Amino acid sequence: MGEFKTILVTGGSGLVGRAIRTVVEAENRTDEKWVFVNSKDADLCDLSATRELFGKHKPSHVVHLAAMVGGLFHNMSHNLDFLRNNLHMNDNVLQVSHETGVKKVVSCLSTCIFPDKTSYPIDETMIHNGPPHASNFGYSYAKRMIDVMNRAYHEQHGCLFTSVVPCNVFGPHDNYNLESSHVIPGLIRKLHDVIAGEGTTFTVLGTGKPLRQFIYSLDLARLFLWVLRDYNEVEPIILSVDEEAEVSIRQVAEELARAFDFKGEIAFDTTKADGQYKKTASNAKLRKYLPDFQFTPFSVAIKESVDWYRENSANARN
Repeated sequence: MGEFKTILVTGGSGLVGRAIRTVVEAENRTDEKWVFVNSKDADLCDLSATRELFGKHKPSHVVHLAAMVGGLFHNMSHNLDFLRNNLHMNDNVLQVSHETGVKKVVSCLSTCIFPDKTSYPIDETMIHNGPPHASNFGYSYAKRMIDVMNRAYHEQHGCLFTSVVPCNVFGPHDNYNLESSHVIPGLIRKLHDVIAGEGTTFTVLGTGKPLRQFIYSLDLARLFLWVLRDYNEVEPIILSVDEEAEVSIRQVAEELARAFDFKGEIAFDTTKADGQYKKTASNAKLRKYLPDFQFTPFSVAIKESVDWYRENSANARN
Protein backbone atom coordinates (compact mmCIF):
# COMPACT_ATOMS: atom_id res chain seq x y z
CA MET A 1 0.00 0.00 0.00
CA GLY A 2 2.79 2.48 0.82
CA GLU A 3 2.52 6.12 1.94
CA PHE A 4 -0.76 8.07 1.93
CA LYS A 5 -1.46 9.80 -1.38
CA THR A 6 -3.76 12.68 -2.25
CA ILE A 7 -4.41 12.39 -5.98
CA LEU A 8 -5.84 15.32 -7.94
CA VAL A 9 -7.51 14.40 -11.23
CA THR A 10 -7.96 17.27 -13.70
CA GLY A 11 -10.65 16.75 -16.33
CA GLY A 12 -12.29 14.50 -13.75
CA SER A 13 -15.81 14.54 -15.21
CA GLY A 14 -14.84 13.28 -18.68
CA LEU A 15 -14.89 9.74 -20.04
CA VAL A 16 -11.54 8.65 -18.53
CA GLY A 17 -11.98 10.60 -15.28
CA ARG A 18 -15.37 8.96 -14.63
CA ALA A 19 -13.89 5.53 -15.36
CA ILE A 20 -11.02 6.10 -12.90
CA ARG A 21 -13.55 7.21 -10.29
CA THR A 22 -15.62 4.03 -10.84
CA VAL A 23 -12.54 1.82 -10.39
CA VAL A 24 -11.12 3.59 -7.30
CA GLU A 25 -14.52 3.63 -5.60
CA ALA A 26 -14.75 -0.15 -6.11
CA GLU A 27 -11.22 -0.61 -4.67
CA ASN A 28 -12.08 1.41 -1.54
CA ARG A 29 -8.44 1.85 -0.49
CA THR A 30 -7.65 3.68 2.75
CA ASP A 31 -4.18 4.91 1.69
CA GLU A 32 -5.43 7.18 -1.12
CA LYS A 33 -7.67 10.24 -1.24
CA TRP A 34 -8.97 11.03 -4.73
CA VAL A 35 -10.10 14.52 -5.75
CA PHE A 36 -11.83 14.86 -9.14
CA VAL A 37 -12.06 18.40 -10.54
CA ASN A 38 -13.32 19.83 -13.82
CA SER A 39 -13.38 23.17 -15.64
CA LYS A 40 -16.00 24.53 -13.22
CA ASP A 41 -13.54 24.15 -10.33
CA ALA A 42 -10.66 26.08 -11.91
CA ASP A 43 -9.53 27.57 -15.22
CA LEU A 44 -6.25 25.73 -15.70
CA CYS A 45 -5.27 28.17 -18.47
CA ASP A 46 -4.92 30.71 -15.63
CA LEU A 47 -1.77 30.29 -13.51
CA SER A 48 -3.17 31.88 -10.33
CA ALA A 49 -6.37 29.79 -10.55
CA THR A 50 -4.19 26.68 -10.93
CA ARG A 51 -2.11 27.67 -7.88
CA GLU A 52 -5.30 28.25 -5.90
CA LEU A 53 -6.65 24.80 -6.84
CA PHE A 54 -3.41 23.08 -5.78
CA GLY A 55 -3.30 25.15 -2.58
CA LYS A 56 -6.81 24.01 -1.71
CA HIS A 57 -6.32 20.27 -2.30
CA LYS A 58 -2.55 19.89 -1.65
CA PRO A 59 -2.08 16.88 -3.97
CA SER A 60 0.90 14.56 -3.64
CA HIS A 61 0.09 13.08 -7.07
CA VAL A 62 -1.69 14.41 -10.16
CA VAL A 63 -3.49 12.66 -13.01
CA HIS A 64 -3.74 15.34 -15.72
CA LEU A 65 -6.60 14.57 -18.11
CA ALA A 66 -7.90 18.10 -18.75
CA ALA A 67 -7.56 19.31 -22.33
CA MET A 68 -9.35 21.40 -24.89
CA VAL A 69 -10.69 18.79 -27.30
CA GLY A 70 -13.06 18.78 -30.24
CA GLY A 71 -14.14 16.91 -33.32
CA LEU A 72 -12.24 16.96 -36.60
CA PHE A 73 -14.06 19.94 -38.10
CA HIS A 74 -13.71 22.07 -34.97
CA ASN A 75 -10.00 21.23 -34.79
CA MET A 76 -9.41 22.20 -38.42
CA SER A 77 -10.87 25.68 -37.96
CA HIS A 78 -9.42 26.44 -34.49
CA ASN A 79 -5.83 25.16 -34.52
CA LEU A 80 -4.50 28.29 -32.78
CA ASP A 81 -7.01 28.00 -29.91
CA PHE A 82 -6.19 24.31 -29.44
CA LEU A 83 -2.47 25.08 -29.44
CA ARG A 84 -2.55 28.03 -27.02
CA ASN A 85 -5.16 26.73 -24.56
CA ASN A 86 -3.56 23.31 -24.23
CA LEU A 87 -0.04 24.78 -23.95
CA HIS A 88 -1.17 27.14 -21.16
CA MET A 89 -3.05 24.39 -19.34
CA ASN A 90 -0.21 21.86 -19.48
CA ASP A 91 2.46 24.41 -18.59
CA ASN A 92 0.48 25.61 -15.56
CA VAL A 93 -0.29 22.11 -14.26
CA LEU A 94 3.33 20.93 -14.54
CA GLN A 95 4.84 24.17 -13.20
CA VAL A 96 2.51 24.29 -10.16
CA SER A 97 3.10 20.56 -9.57
CA HIS A 98 6.83 21.30 -9.47
CA GLU A 99 6.39 24.39 -7.25
CA THR A 100 4.26 22.50 -4.71
CA GLY A 101 6.40 19.35 -4.58
CA VAL A 102 3.98 16.95 -6.25
CA LYS A 103 5.73 13.55 -6.30
CA LYS A 104 4.34 12.31 -9.61
CA VAL A 105 2.26 13.59 -12.51
CA VAL A 106 0.70 11.29 -15.11
CA SER A 107 -0.53 13.22 -18.16
CA CYS A 108 -2.64 11.90 -21.01
CA LEU A 109 -1.49 12.15 -24.64
CA SER A 110 -3.29 10.70 -27.69
CA THR A 111 -2.39 8.48 -30.65
CA CYS A 112 -3.53 11.29 -32.99
CA ILE A 113 -0.37 13.26 -32.11
CA PHE A 114 1.92 10.79 -33.90
CA PRO A 115 3.51 11.73 -37.25
CA ASP A 116 1.12 11.67 -40.18
CA LYS A 117 3.67 9.80 -42.31
CA THR A 118 4.88 6.84 -40.29
CA SER A 119 5.38 3.08 -40.31
CA TYR A 120 3.13 0.74 -38.31
CA PRO A 121 2.83 -0.29 -35.62
CA ILE A 122 3.64 3.04 -33.97
CA ASP A 123 5.50 2.93 -30.68
CA GLU A 124 6.59 5.35 -27.93
CA THR A 125 9.87 6.28 -29.66
CA MET A 126 8.13 7.74 -32.74
CA ILE A 127 6.11 10.64 -31.28
CA HIS A 128 8.47 13.36 -32.53
CA ASN A 129 9.56 11.75 -35.82
CA GLY A 130 7.71 14.11 -38.14
CA PRO A 131 4.80 16.53 -38.37
CA PRO A 132 1.35 15.40 -37.17
CA HIS A 133 -1.69 15.38 -39.46
CA ALA A 134 -2.36 18.93 -40.70
CA SER A 135 -5.99 18.86 -39.55
CA ASN A 136 -5.16 18.96 -35.82
CA PHE A 137 -1.58 20.22 -35.66
CA GLY A 138 -2.40 22.73 -32.87
CA TYR A 139 -3.69 20.07 -30.48
CA SER A 140 -0.97 17.60 -31.48
CA TYR A 141 2.00 19.90 -30.93
CA ALA A 142 0.60 21.08 -27.57
CA LYS A 143 0.25 17.44 -26.47
CA ARG A 144 3.74 16.53 -27.74
CA MET A 145 5.16 19.36 -25.63
CA ILE A 146 4.01 17.55 -22.47
CA ASP A 147 6.55 14.84 -23.29
CA VAL A 148 9.24 17.49 -23.90
CA MET A 149 8.40 19.24 -20.60
CA ASN A 150 8.37 15.95 -18.68
CA ARG A 151 11.92 15.27 -19.82
CA ALA A 152 13.04 18.84 -19.06
CA TYR A 153 11.53 18.84 -15.54
CA HIS A 154 13.19 15.50 -14.87
CA GLU A 155 16.57 16.64 -16.18
CA GLN A 156 16.60 19.99 -14.39
CA HIS A 157 14.64 19.24 -11.19
CA GLY A 158 14.46 15.42 -10.91
CA CYS A 159 10.64 15.45 -11.19
CA LEU A 160 8.82 12.21 -11.96
CA PHE A 161 6.43 13.55 -14.59
CA THR A 162 5.34 11.00 -17.19
CA SER A 163 2.61 10.45 -19.77
CA VAL A 164 0.43 7.73 -21.25
CA VAL A 165 -0.81 7.38 -24.83
CA PRO A 166 -4.17 5.58 -25.04
CA CYS A 167 -5.65 4.22 -28.26
CA ASN A 168 -9.33 5.07 -29.01
CA VAL A 169 -11.26 5.06 -25.72
CA PHE A 170 -14.97 4.31 -25.32
CA GLY A 171 -17.35 3.52 -22.47
CA PRO A 172 -20.01 5.01 -20.15
CA HIS A 173 -20.14 8.83 -19.75
CA ASP A 174 -18.78 9.41 -23.27
CA ASN A 175 -19.57 12.38 -25.52
CA TYR A 176 -22.52 11.43 -27.75
CA ASN A 177 -22.82 14.71 -29.65
CA LEU A 178 -23.05 13.84 -33.36
CA GLU A 179 -20.91 16.85 -34.34
CA SER A 180 -17.98 16.25 -31.98
CA SER A 181 -18.13 12.63 -30.77
CA HIS A 182 -15.70 9.86 -31.61
CA VAL A 183 -16.81 6.91 -33.70
CA ILE A 184 -18.27 4.47 -31.11
CA PRO A 185 -20.35 6.96 -29.05
CA GLY A 186 -21.43 8.64 -32.30
CA LEU A 187 -22.68 5.32 -33.68
CA ILE A 188 -24.35 4.41 -30.35
CA ARG A 189 -26.26 7.70 -30.46
CA LYS A 190 -27.15 7.22 -34.14
CA LEU A 191 -28.49 3.68 -33.73
CA HIS A 192 -30.36 4.67 -30.55
CA ASP A 193 -32.08 7.43 -32.55
CA VAL A 194 -32.88 5.05 -35.46
CA ILE A 195 -34.54 2.61 -33.05
CA ALA A 196 -36.38 5.40 -31.22
CA GLY A 197 -37.75 6.61 -34.57
CA GLU A 198 -38.68 3.02 -35.51
CA GLY A 199 -36.27 3.14 -38.44
CA THR A 200 -35.08 -0.01 -40.22
CA THR A 201 -31.72 1.19 -41.61
CA PHE A 202 -28.59 2.03 -39.60
CA THR A 203 -26.33 4.10 -41.89
CA VAL A 204 -22.60 4.25 -41.15
CA LEU A 205 -20.44 6.88 -42.86
CA GLY A 206 -17.66 5.50 -45.10
CA THR A 207 -16.95 1.98 -46.29
CA GLY A 208 -16.63 0.36 -42.84
CA LYS A 209 -13.18 -0.94 -43.79
CA PRO A 210 -10.81 1.21 -41.66
CA LEU A 211 -9.23 -0.63 -38.72
CA ARG A 212 -8.96 0.75 -35.19
CA GLN A 213 -7.86 -0.36 -31.73
CA PHE A 214 -10.45 0.47 -29.07
CA ILE A 215 -9.86 0.33 -25.32
CA TYR A 216 -12.73 0.14 -22.83
CA SER A 217 -12.58 3.12 -20.44
CA LEU A 218 -12.65 0.87 -17.35
CA ASP A 219 -9.65 -1.13 -18.64
CA LEU A 220 -7.83 2.14 -19.34
CA ALA A 221 -8.66 3.30 -15.80
CA ARG A 222 -7.12 0.15 -14.32
CA LEU A 223 -3.99 0.73 -16.41
CA PHE A 224 -3.85 4.41 -15.36
CA LEU A 225 -3.83 3.30 -11.72
CA TRP A 226 -0.96 0.92 -12.43
CA VAL A 227 0.99 3.75 -14.09
CA LEU A 228 0.33 6.07 -11.15
CA ARG A 229 1.40 3.49 -8.57
CA ASP A 230 4.08 1.42 -10.30
CA TYR A 231 5.39 2.86 -13.59
CA ASN A 232 8.42 5.02 -12.83
CA GLU A 233 9.81 5.97 -16.25
CA VAL A 234 9.62 9.53 -17.58
CA GLU A 235 9.30 8.17 -21.14
CA PRO A 236 5.68 7.76 -22.27
CA ILE A 237 3.89 4.42 -22.42
CA ILE A 238 1.19 3.41 -24.91
CA LEU A 239 -1.92 2.00 -23.22
CA SER A 240 -3.58 0.01 -25.96
CA VAL A 241 -5.21 -3.31 -26.62
CA ASP A 242 -3.09 -5.83 -28.51
CA GLU A 243 -2.52 -5.39 -32.25
CA GLU A 244 -4.63 -8.46 -33.05
CA ALA A 245 -7.59 -6.85 -31.21
CA GLU A 246 -7.90 -4.28 -34.02
CA VAL A 247 -11.45 -4.21 -35.44
CA SER A 248 -12.99 -2.71 -38.57
CA ILE A 249 -15.67 -0.03 -38.39
CA ARG A 250 -17.99 -2.60 -39.99
CA GLN A 251 -17.34 -4.98 -37.07
CA VAL A 252 -18.08 -2.13 -34.63
CA ALA A 253 -21.42 -1.46 -36.37
CA GLU A 254 -22.32 -5.17 -36.30
CA GLU A 255 -21.41 -5.46 -32.60
CA LEU A 256 -23.54 -2.39 -31.81
CA ALA A 257 -26.50 -3.87 -33.73
CA ARG A 258 -26.17 -7.05 -31.60
CA ALA A 259 -25.97 -5.06 -28.36
CA PHE A 260 -29.10 -3.06 -29.29
CA ASP A 261 -30.80 -6.22 -30.64
CA PHE A 262 -31.36 -4.29 -33.88
CA LYS A 263 -32.72 -6.51 -36.62
CA GLY A 264 -32.72 -3.94 -39.46
CA GLU A 265 -30.17 -3.29 -42.19
CA ILE A 266 -26.66 -1.83 -41.72
CA ALA A 267 -25.82 0.41 -44.70
CA PHE A 268 -22.52 2.14 -45.54
CA ASP A 269 -22.51 5.61 -47.11
CA THR A 270 -19.47 5.20 -49.33
CA THR A 271 -19.69 8.82 -50.56
CA LYS A 272 -18.21 9.83 -47.17
CA ALA A 273 -14.47 9.73 -46.44
CA ASP A 274 -12.94 6.92 -44.40
CA GLY A 275 -10.04 8.84 -42.86
CA GLN A 276 -6.82 6.92 -42.20
CA TYR A 277 -7.10 3.20 -43.03
CA LYS A 278 -5.24 2.16 -39.87
CA LYS A 279 -3.33 3.69 -36.95
CA THR A 280 -1.99 0.52 -35.34
CA ALA A 281 -0.15 1.09 -32.05
CA SER A 282 2.22 -1.37 -30.40
CA ASN A 283 1.62 -2.22 -26.74
CA ALA A 284 4.86 -4.24 -26.50
CA LYS A 285 6.21 -1.94 -23.76
CA LEU A 286 3.02 -2.35 -21.71
CA ARG A 287 3.11 -6.14 -22.22
CA LYS A 288 6.72 -6.20 -21.00
CA TYR A 289 5.46 -4.89 -17.64
CA LEU A 290 2.02 -6.54 -17.59
CA PRO A 291 2.14 -9.71 -19.73
CA ASP A 292 -1.03 -11.12 -18.14
CA PHE A 293 -3.30 -8.04 -18.15
CA GLN A 294 -6.77 -9.10 -19.31
CA PHE A 295 -8.72 -6.64 -21.43
CA THR A 296 -12.52 -6.77 -21.31
CA PRO A 297 -13.75 -8.65 -24.42
CA PHE A 298 -14.88 -6.13 -27.06
CA SER A 299 -18.42 -7.54 -27.26
CA VAL A 300 -18.84 -7.29 -23.46
CA ALA A 301 -17.49 -3.72 -23.34
CA ILE A 302 -19.76 -2.65 -26.22
CA LYS A 303 -22.80 -4.24 -24.52
CA GLU A 304 -22.04 -2.46 -21.22
CA SER A 305 -21.53 0.87 -23.04
CA VAL A 306 -24.80 0.50 -24.98
CA ASP A 307 -26.75 -0.50 -21.85
CA TRP A 308 -25.35 2.52 -20.00
CA TYR A 309 -26.42 4.88 -22.79
CA ARG A 310 -29.90 3.38 -23.03
CA GLU A 311 -30.40 3.94 -19.30
CA ASN A 312 -28.85 7.39 -19.24
CA SER A 313 -29.54 8.87 -22.70
CA ALA A 314 -31.72 11.67 -21.29
CA ASN A 315 -28.84 13.00 -19.15
CA ALA A 316 -25.84 12.02 -21.29
CA ARG A 317 -23.60 14.48 -23.14
CA ASN A 318 -25.69 14.65 -26.32
